[in-house]
Amino acid sequence: MQPFARFERPKRVFSPITLRILAVNMLALGILVIGILYLGEYRRALILSEVSGLEIQGEMFAAALGEGASIKQRELNRNNQLVFSVARQMVARLVQKGTRARLFALDGSLMADSGELILRSADNPIHQNESLIEKGLRLAQEFSSRVIFGEQDLPLYIEPPMQSAKNFPEAGMALDGEYGGMIRETVDGGIMISVAVPVTREGNILGALMLSKGSEDIEAALFDVRLHIFKVFLLSFGVTILLSLYFAGTIARPLRKLSKAAHQLRTGMNQRDEIPDLSNRNDEIGDLSAALRQMTQALWQRMDAIESFAADVSHELKNPLTSLRSAVETVSHINNPDAQKRLMDIIQHDVSRLDRLISDISEASRVDAEMSRAKAEKLDLKAMLSTLVDIRQTQIETDKTTQTEPALVLKADTETSYIVEGMDGRLVQVFQNLIGNALTFSPAGGTIALGLQKNKDTIDIIVDDQGPGIPPGNEEKIFKRFYTERPDSDDFGNHSGLGLAISKQIVETHGGTIIAENRMEDGQIKGARFRVSLPAK
Repeated sequence: MQPFARFERPKRVFSPITLRILAVNMLALGILVIGILYLGEYRRALILSEVSGLEIQGEMFAAALGEGASIKQRELNRNNQLVFSVARQMVARLVQKGTRARLFALDGSLMADSGELILRSADNPIHQNESLIEKGLRLAQEFSSRVIFGEQDLPLYIEPPMQSAKNFPEAGMALDGEYGGMIRETVDGGIMISVAVPVTREGNILGALMLSKGSEDIEAALFDVRLHIFKVFLLSFGVTILLSLYFAGTIARPLRKLSKAAHQLRTGMNQRDEIPDLSNRNDEIGDLSAALRQMTQALWQRMDAIESFAADVSHELKNPLTSLRSAVETVSHINNPDAQKRLMDIIQHDVSRLDRLISDISEASRVDAEMSRAKAEKLDLKAMLSTLVDIRQTQIETDKTTQTEPALVLKADTETSYIVEGMDGRLVQVFQNLIGNALTFSPAGGTIALGLQKNKDTIDIIVDDQGPGIPPGNEEKIFKRFYTERPDSDDFGNHSGLGLAISKQIVETHGGTIIAENRMEDGQIKGARFRVSLPAK
C-alpha cells in the first residue's frame, strides 16, 4: 500500500479568490468606462453644433458682403461684382476670434483671407502641453473610438501654398450655389471644421465665403466631460476595490482558516484539534464548516469504535487461546486415554470457537465497508418476510428434527405496501439474526410472530417470541459486542455474541433504529420483543 502524498500548502501573497473577484469587478467597471469614454454621440453633437453655428455665421457674413461689398456694373453686362478692397476690409472686421474666413471670387481665386489659424506642425502637436491625466483620457477615448468602435479616420487638412476654390470641395459647392461643409483632421492632431456659403445679390452668385474653425472648443468640452468621468471612475474604482476586498475576505479568509485547521488536524500532534465553528454565518461557508465538523466527529467516532472493537476482539480471543494453550500443554503430560480424549474435545471445541469468532469478527468489520459501497434499492418487506416464513415452514415439513421447534407467523395488512430503501442481503441478515435469536429462546411448539406496522414516516418490523424474555436492565446491553445471554441448554461458546451488534450496525446504517423490550401481561414477562424501525419510501 502506497503512502498518502503529502499535501503542501502553497505560499501565496494574495488569495486567488480575491484576485478573481477583483478581476471580475474591475472588468465590468472597465467595460463601463470604455463605453463612456467613447462619447461618440456627445462628440458628434459638438461638431454638428459647430457646423450649425458656422453656417449661421456664414449666412450673415455672406448677406453683409453681398449688400455692402458689391457694385453694379451697368456698362459691363449689368452683373453685380464684389469690390476687392471693401470685401477684404469687411472680412477682416466681421470674422470672430478663432474663426478663419476666406472669400473666393467666381473664378476660384482667393480675394480675401482674415488670417491663418494657428496650426502647429506634427512635431509640435496641439496636445504637446497636456498633463498625464489629460493624455491618458484622450488616448483612451481615441483607442475606444477607433480600435474598439471602428470610427473611420477623417481626411487630412493640408494648407495649400496657393489657395483657390479648387483646393476646397466645399468652396466649389458654394460657387455652384450650394452649401458645403467638411470636417478634416489637421497634422497637429486637431480637427478643422469648414463651411462654405455662396455670396449672392439679387439672385446672382458673387463668390463663396468659407469659414473654418479649429477644435479647441470641442477638445475643451470633451476634456471637461472626460475629467468628470475620470473622477467618477476613481470613486467607483475605490468603492469597487474596498467592496471586492471585503467580499473576498468573507469568502477567502474563512476558507483559509478551514484549510489550515484541516491541515493541522492531519499533521498536528494533537489529533483532537477541531474544525473552526463558522455555522453562525448562515451561508454556504457556514454549512461547509458544519459539514466538516460533523465529518471529523464521525471520523473520531469511527476511530474510537475501531479501537474499542480491537480491544474487545483481543479480549475475546484471549479466552479460547488461553484454554487451548492450557489443554495442549496438559495433554502431552498425561497418559490416561480418557483424560486425553477429554482434553482433545476441549481443544477441538476451542478451535471451533476461534473459527466462529474469527468469522463473525470478519463479518462485523466488513459490514461498514460493504454498505458504504453498495447501492440501495427499493425493497418490499412483506415479500421478504413472507419468503423467510415459507423457508422456515418448508424446513419444518421436511426435517423431522425441527417439527417440534417454534413456527413462524407473519401478521401484515394485505392492502398495505411496506416499501423501504436498502440492501436486500443485509436486511435479510438482520431478520435471520432476530428469528434465530427467537428460536433459541422460544419453547418447543411455540410461535414466533412477525409483524409489520406502517406509520407516517417509518415501517416497524416486530419480532415476538414466547421465551423467558430479557433480564431487566439488559435491554440495551444485549446489543453490545460479544454479549451473550443464553439458556442453560445451549453449549457454551456456540455463539460469538456479535449477531445483535451486527444487526444494530446494519439497521442504523439504513437510517433506522432497533430496540429490545419484554412483552408484559398482568405484570408477567411473556417473552421478548424486538422492534426494527426503517424509513418508509
